[in-house]
Amino acid sequence: MGMQYVLDLAEVDERQSATVGGKGAHLGGLARIGGVHVPAGFCVTTDAYRHIVAETPSLDARLDRLARLSPDDQEGIRTLSAEIRHVIEGIAVPDDLAETVTRAVTRTGERAAYAVRSSATAEDQPTASFAGQQDTYLNIVGPEEILRHIRRCWASVFTERAVVYRRRNGVDHRTVRMAVVVQRMVFPHAAGILFTADPVTGDRKTATVDAGFGLGEALVSGLVNPDVFTVRDGRVVDRTIAAKERAVYALPTGGTEEVTVDARQQKAPALTDDQVVELVRIGRRIEAHFGRPQDIEWCLADGGFRIVQSRPITTLFPIPEREAESGGGRRNRVYLSVGHQQMMTDAMKPLGYSMWQRTAMADMYEAGGRLFVDVTPRLASPGPRAALLDVIGKSDPLTRDALETVIDRGDFVVPSPPAEEPSPATPPATAPATPPPTPIETDPAIVTELIARSEASVAALERDIRTKTGPALFDFLTEAFAEHKRVLGDPLSFQALMAGMDATWWLNDKLREWLGETNAADTLTLSAPDNITSEMGLALLDVADAIRPYPEAVAYLQGVEDEDFLSSDELAALPGGAEARDAIEAYLDRYGARCVGEIDITRPRWRERPTALIPVILDNVRNFGPGAAALRFEQGRQKAAEKERDVLTRLRALPDDGDLKADETKRMIDRVRTFIGYREYPKYGIIQRYFVYKQALLGEAERLVRAGVLAEKEDIFHLTFQELHDVVRTHRLDPGLVQRRKDDFRWHEELTPPRVLTSDGEALNGAYRRDDVPDGALTGLAVSAGTVEGRARVILDIADADLEAGDILVTTFTDPSWSPLFVAVAGLVTEVGGLMTHGAVIAREYGLPAVVGVEQATRLIRDGQRIRVHGTSGYVEILS
Repeated sequence: MGMQYVLDLAEVDERQSATVGGKGAHLGGLARIGGVHVPAGFCVTTDAYRHIVAETPSLDARLDRLARLSPDDQEGIRTLSAEIRHVIEGIAVPDDLAETVTRAVTRTGERAAYAVRSSATAEDQPTASFAGQQDTYLNIVGPEEILRHIRRCWASVFTERAVVYRRRNGVDHRTVRMAVVVQRMVFPHAAGILFTADPVTGDRKTATVDAGFGLGEALVSGLVNPDVFTVRDGRVVDRTIAAKERAVYALPTGGTEEVTVDARQQKAPALTDDQVVELVRIGRRIEAHFGRPQDIEWCLADGGFRIVQSRPITTLFPIPEREAESGGGRRNRVYLSVGHQQMMTDAMKPLGYSMWQRTAMADMYEAGGRLFVDVTPRLASPGPRAALLDVIGKSDPLTRDALETVIDRGDFVVPSPPAEEPSPATPPATAPATPPPTPIETDPAIVTELIARSEASVAALERDIRTKTGPALFDFLTEAFAEHKRVLGDPLSFQALMAGMDATWWLNDKLREWLGETNAADTLTLSAPDNITSEMGLALLDVADAIRPYPEAVAYLQGVEDEDFLSSDELAALPGGAEARDAIEAYLDRYGARCVGEIDITRPRWRERPTALIPVILDNVRNFGPGAAALRFEQGRQKAAEKERDVLTRLRALPDDGDLKADETKRMIDRVRTFIGYREYPKYGIIQRYFVYKQALLGEAERLVRAGVLAEKEDIFHLTFQELHDVVRTHRLDPGLVQRRKDDFRWHEELTPPRVLTSDGEALNGAYRRDDVPDGALTGLAVSAGTVEGRARVILDIADADLEAGDILVTTFTDPSWSPLFVAVAGLVTEVGGLMTHGAVIAREYGLPAVVGVEQATRLIRDGQRIRVHGTSGYVEILS
């Protein structure tokens, strides 16, 4: 007999999931770990399922019909999948198969009761958890009944939910293979779940045990509250004993019953502390075997623990991997999220994060497709710690609160000896009342000079890279990255950035103290000159002006789907088509390297995907009149000038040294208007360089595709820069690598990165700790003054924009590429951000009330609801 229909669990391990499904393979692997006891049993293999389906001609026609149904035809799917289940459940199992199963039952214990569980081949993978899509039957007695339930498991391939899921995810019904696990039932005194890492905080050193009396089903189904034990370093550090009024027990004749627990026993713990600690020790062995934290189903019978199931906890955020620390032992580490500073918390592909690592000014570590900076050395000594907390607190109070939470524990960050103290890269928090002698003059020529330097550097890069290919390109890029960092680290550039920010903070502090004004700088910086990002938003209004007079061109753009529409003869042939094309082309020449999520080089740039801009251009055509850009800029400038006159007049009227305060304030206003616009320029320079690097690397990718090394050129996005370099040098690539990385990326996309992450895996997001926010309102950070009420538009991708005047934009984060939308909206709410991140700077320049750092805003606010944004006090009210 070439086909193996039945395998004993003891013969199986993780490599056999194609034969025994995910659950079977996993259980076989578990059974091989020393000191782990898995109830005895066997697997009915996928060969048996395949054999049955092939021998049942009436299934074939039905599967064809199923494949032709539209995923939205719920009625059709419901009827047809029920028919298919009915056919499978009614199949007469061939003698040879029935005999093999009966022999296996006899071997394992004929009179025993069994659990019969379906085990699909695509199940329990970290990236596609099909958990709960197949069935489990408990306490089944006798070969006849076991065979009947095996058929029911086969039929569960065609539950309505599973069918719809496969249709949505493009899985062919015929490729699904179902195995079945038949396992001796354990009649436990207690049962429950063990998490080898805290599933809420992510802390890998803390294990939690949920326990109840009887079968674990009572806990899983939510019938009773479990006892919960928390274990750290081999001892129980916390316990909550629940009143367990009900329990589920197996009946000797088959099936289960729900019973009321004896009143005296209800408050008794289901496990002793010693048992809990022993269970966690077993869990740690299982975790070490599988190499990642596990969610484990256990039961306690005859004095010993049995492990019934173990799967990875897929919701945990991974920990940055580092080379072994020098000098032995691992030190505790505290990591800060780069994405929350860069306004880009989406998962990045390997080429994206590895390029950022090579061009960034600080060492960065990757985890979950995001980058983190190790701030442990700065937290370990008082001076640098105070400076870091001050700067972070100004930018994002949630991150500061998360860091303080770690520091306050007192035992996580070990103070460093004074000799190792890092130099504070930021000025100490205690700034004198009057500004110190300024390191650079308030001179607009400085900004002009810095911009010219950056443009010259990008032009040289474009010129020199043209001739480089193959390994020579990578040698060239190594030098280009050094130049990239030199431009970024230009001391004059840093001074100009700090001058603008320091002046902003000074104005806000002083005018609050002297005049009781909150966030005065918001108005004083309206329409500041030289801001490349706010110019980008206004420039798209000018593009709309060029297109608005030509209805045919507007109509053409409404139907555009193809990315090369700009070079199409169709557009050029229309009245105004050439004008429309030239206006968009000119815009792309200046801003085409930008896009949403632009710090990830693998994201499609506007130059590569110009259709992303079309909805915004059309909104501008519809919502604005001619000359709107100049008008907006001028109105902002006048408001700022008016505010300046008002503030200076009120200062001069103050009793003591009012004139002195007014003169000082005037100097600071000039300073902030000179330098704050430059805040956005360095990032623009980086992104321009990135597009040049990207085009050169895609050229290499095309050569690799032609040479048959890669399937498609976008595959390079799933390799790190170093891996790509190696492939270009050797023309060899591990065939499975790209697919594994694509799977990882899909998993990473599901994760939410924390603001602060520790080496124990604890994810911290901080809290605002405010008592001045009305009940039911969402708390955030006030970054741009004013109050506005309007319709919330929850938009996660700029290409989906569809805005009316007065709408309020609600989104996860806004990097510079979002600023064209800022022109069209009345207010802004984001989940991520701080006082000095791009969205906040641009919101202030445009005079948009804005609240950022509102946790889960895109989930708590529904598209179309009326909301009120309190940009001065930092909260959002949901009105409808």
